[in-house]
Amino acid sequence: MPRLPQRLAASLIVLSALAWPLRAEPPVPLLWKVSDADNSIYLLGSFHLLGEDDYPLSADVQAAFADAEDLMFELSPEEAASGALPMQMAQAAMRRRAGDLRGDLGPELWARLQAYVASNKLSMAMLEGFEPWFIGLTVGILEMGKQGLNPALGLDRHFMEAAARAGKPAAGLEPASEQIAVLAGMSLDEQRQMLAEALQQAEEGPTQARRLHAAWRAGDAARLWNEMAAEMRRDYPALYARINVARNDAWLPKLEQRLARKDDDTLVVVGALHLLGGDGLVEKLRAKGYRVERICSACAH
Repeated sequence: MPRLPQRLAASLIVLSALAWPLRAEPPVPLLWKVSDADNSIYLLGSFHLLGEDDYPLSADVQAAFADAEDLMFELSPEEAASGALPMQMAQAAMRRRAGDLRGDLGPELWARLQAYVASNKLSMAMLEGFEPWFIGLTVGILEMGKQGLNPALGLDRHFMEAAARAGKPAAGLEPASEQIAVLAGMSLDEQRQMLAEALQQAEEGPTQARRLHAAWRAGDAARLWNEMAAEMRRDYPALYARINVARNDAWLPKLEQRLARKDDDTLVVVGALHLLGGDGLVEKLRAKGYRVERICSACAH
């Protein structure tokens, strides 16, 4: 889940252009088991866009899926797969305020966007009809696509399809309208930050995305926290609070409801950002007194 624009990109289509190096070992999972006296949930940190060589998954993850009676995702499989979702997002992103995009961005950010548009042969006229957050999201998706990462191969999509094949019920932690509202509700200042972040990543090239993807594959929670979550919290505190802390707090009671059931385990697949650090679901559930353990056979080696 590399940084902000790429973290929010799962529902849109990207083009795969470059192949990642072949890897013999499956990814080391960011997987925790949270238990009370008679029930458990598994928390699995997702990378929303992956490549073909990120599969197969580890035996730990396969065992958690086999043990779970049902699954939960950020969005329900029905909404995530809905053809109406990209249109919903685009409609929410259409400019409705007075003024124009150039005035919203200011000279420096406008010039950077112009340079990006020109080098990627995009239509500035089309982009000018949208809010800055949507343009930042689009830039992030395009850059991830250049690295051969695709939402159709993301961990969320993989398990949505696996649940359907296995006949396991699957639900969402929030409706798509709430997820879109998180983006559409940004202040103009926050939107400028998001676009600036996306353009900075594009200007720096693929190094950051590759590094974070490698950290996810290695199951390196500390590195992901330091290079993604802690950095976002420091540089974009309002955005971090909006897309991470507030949503985690809203999801927590729903996870506790699952734990309150008896002998009915659930596999919860969400973006890795939501599991990391003191604001993450893992530590929030630990603080409530549940038993928490990392499941990672590969970590012993």
